[in-house]
Amino acid sequence: MTIRPILKFPDPALRRPAEPVLAFDRALRDLAADLLETMRAAPGIGMTAPHMGVPARLVVLELSPGDVRLYANPKIVWASEETMRHTEGSVSMPGVTEEIERPARVRVAYQDLDGTAQTEEADGLLAVCHQHEIDQLDGIFWIQRLSRLKRERVIKRYEKLRTP
Repeated sequence: MTIRPILKFPDPALRRPAEPVLAFDRALRDLAADLLETMRAAPGIGMTAPHMGVPARLVVLELSPGDVRLYANPKIVWASEETMRHTEGSVSMPGVTEEIERPARVRVAYQDLDGTAQTEEADGLLAVCHQHEIDQLDGIFWIQRLSRLKRERVIKRYEKLRTP
C-alpha cells in the first residue's frame, strides 16, 4: 500500500470522465489499497482513482473508521425527488467547503472487487458521498454543482489558502 500524490484543483484530469474497470485482478486490489491509504492520509471520507491521476471508475468510502466500502463502476440507477443540503469539499481542493443540494436517497449499482454486480440503497451522508464521487468519475468536479457566484467565492478562498 502506497500513499500517492493527489491531483489538485484546477488540474484538467479532474474534469475527465474515468474509464470503466474491466479487469478484477491483483492490480485492481493494489489500486484500491493505495486509494484507501491515500484517502486516509489526505484525510478524507471518500475518494476516486481519478483524484490520484488514475482514470479508473473506482471509489473508496470510509464514513466511519474501519467501515471501508469499495465500488467499481458505480452508477446511480435511481434518485429520490426529495432533496437535502450537505456541506461538501474535496481532497483535491483542501480547506474549502460549501453546501450543495442533492437527492436525499439514491440506489447505486456497482461491482465489487471480484466483479460481482451489486446494488446499494443509500440516504444521508452515504447518499451524498455516492453522488459526489460518481460525479467525479463522470468528470464533474464538485464546485460545478454550485451557482457561478458561490463557485467563484470557493475558488477565491482556495487560492488564498494556496498562496503563501
